[in-house]
Amino acid sequence: MPHSDATEFTGHCLCGAIRFRGTYDAGNDLKACHCSQCRRWSGHYWAAILPLSLRIEGEPKWYRASDIARRGFCPDCGSSLFWQRDGSEIIDVAAGAIDSPTGLRLLGHIFVADKGDYYDIADGLPQDPRE
Repeated sequence: MPHSDATEFTGHCLCGAIRFRGTYDAGNDLKACHCSQCRRWSGHYWAAILPLSLRIEGEPKWYRASDIARRGFCPDCGSSLFWQRDGSEIIDVAAGAIDSPTGLRLLGHIFVADKGDYYDIADGLPQDPRE
């Protein structure tokens, strides 16, 4: 049963082979991650939601990104879609892969000590050097 403040969402990879749907809390804490892994994974920074529920259609490929997490992507088009911490049932979903309108708002930035040297963060949102 969805949470009373839950918002439904749908999304997909670039080619449509992987589709997903679920719900997220209306107060979702959407932050942009600027760590070197997320930048390499997405081509810039990574912003993801932590869904209350998630159903994935299709077969994402999973890559062991570190000793604490794995990342899921479409094996056909290569779209970066998911991040999952080891031992967690929650799979974070790439905000950029969610169908519009999302209703999401960026609330801050994490791992800014590791951000790329080619851009500034000037949106006035909180910046955490780590997590």
